[in-house]
Amino acid sequence: MLENNLTKDKIISEFQKKTKDTGSSEVQIALLTKRISSLTEHFKKNKKDNHSRKGMIKLISRRRRLILYLKKKDLKRYEEIIKKLNLRK
Repeated sequence: MLENNLTKDKIISEFQKKTKDTGSSEVQIALLTKRISSLTEHFKKNKKDNHSRKGMIKLISRRRRLILYLKKKDLKRYEEIIKKLNLRK
């Protein structure tokens, strides 16, 4: 659990716009991406875990909505976050 908090703090500090920024779209997208990637690794071992899979689908749709919001509001920030997280080709 402590390791999880350290990676979360690292992600927040990397993507925040100013100090004490934990709720901006970039931070939320980065945290959701980290959770989705860890769940993807989980599913490689546990193929039949459909309850967690449903939760992951919700996370993916929340991240997609945040990305679309950011694209609509500020195209430059959208392009930066997509490039940084390597989400789209």
